[in-house]
Amino acid sequence: MPVDEPHRIVCRLDELLTERGMTLTALAEQIGVTIVNLSVLKNQRAKAVRFSTLTAICHALECQPGDLFVLGE
Repeated sequence: MPVDEPHRIVCRLDELLTERGMTLTALAEQIGVTIVNLSVLKNQRAKAVRFSTLTAICHALECQPGDLFVLGE
């Protein structure tokens, strides 16, 4: 797949939040990231994610990066 084509990585943040009964607002407050930035990630519009943000999300949701991101069709 050429680099300029859209990626196939799917973010499962919405599913993980639902499973844990947590809101996007609560997660944002807990990890110190804006709701807007988390919303971009949740809605599949992010082009990148900082490792520090990924670490904070995984810590807060008690998950692994592979639980948060999957390879889509």
